[in-house]
Order: sequence, then structure tokens, then C-alpha cells
Amino acid sequence: MYVHIPGSGQQLVTAAPNNNSPKSLWQIREGHDTPICPVGTPVKCGSTIRLMHLETGSNLHTHGIRSPLSNQHEVTGFGQGGEGDVGDDWEVVCEGGSYFSGSSQYWLRDRPIQFRGTATQRFLGSSSTVKFTEQNCGRGCPILNQLEVFARKTSDSYTQWKAEQGVYLSK
Repeated sequence: MYVHIPGSGQQLVTAAPNNNSPKSLWQIREGHDTPICPVGTPVKCGSTIRLMHLETGSNLHTHGIRSPLSNQHEVTGFGQGGEGDVGDDWEVVCEGGSYFSGSSQYWLRDRPIQFRGTATQRFLGSSSTVKFTEQNCGRGCPILNQLEVFARKTSDSYTQWKAEQGVYLSK
């Protein structure tokens, strides 16, 4: 994560293609005003969750401030120790949602998933065409060649994600 001053001043969230770094790990937590769920409980499609960045303890957050490169909504790390506000809540949209065909009752590993911000109704997205370069970020940019993560109105291929690594507990 990287602090971007012209935007909200919060830590920007970026993505790196094919990144196996521990800096890419997020913990799934229940949404605000949602009952606590035991560790290892499968995540139901349509659930409201928060994603907490393991290294910083910040929540994946969106709000109406424009993102620096694509001029969509900025996505940041907000709060500490998993505490934040309703801008941290994301609805889990599984196959069968607005972009997908088929159906699934639970979020499945290695299957496409989408996240819709409950406060903004925008989908979490990223694109290889929107990345930080020396031209738009400056020399010595700490996030050089990383992709901008944004929240967008449209549900499309840019808003598909997969859980590919980490520790998965199940019953």
C-alpha cells in the first residue's frame, strides 16, 4: 500500500499480477453490524464481509473520491486492527451474479468472485492497462509497475478476482 496525497490521503491499494508475496494476503472478516462467524465457516454468496490486509491491519475500503489513474472510485486501506467504517463492507458476488453464468451457494477457491462495496454499490476492480509508471508516479515510485485497484460501476472482466493462496480452513 502507498499513501497518495492528492486523493484521500489514505493508503492506496495496488495489485501486482502473479504476486506470491505475503504482502498480498488479506483476512476475511464479518462486515460491520454482522454477527461474528467462527473461523473456517464457508462464506455464503451475498454475505457482507470486510477484507483486512494482514501486514498493515487496514481494511479494504472505498468511497466517492476519484482514483488517481482511471478516475473511478479510489480503493484504500482504512482503519487499524480491522476497525474502520461501513466503507469497508463488501458484498460477495459469486457465480450467478450480474456478470457470471451458473450458480454457487458459497465462495469457492480458484473460482471467479466479485466484491461490491455496500456503501457505494461499486465493484472492486483492476486492469493491466492502468498501472503506475515513472510518467504518472515519478522517479523512484514505490509502486512502480503495480496496477491501480479501483471501484467501478460496471460488473465486467475487470472486476473478477480469485482466491489462489493462503490458509483455508473448512469443516
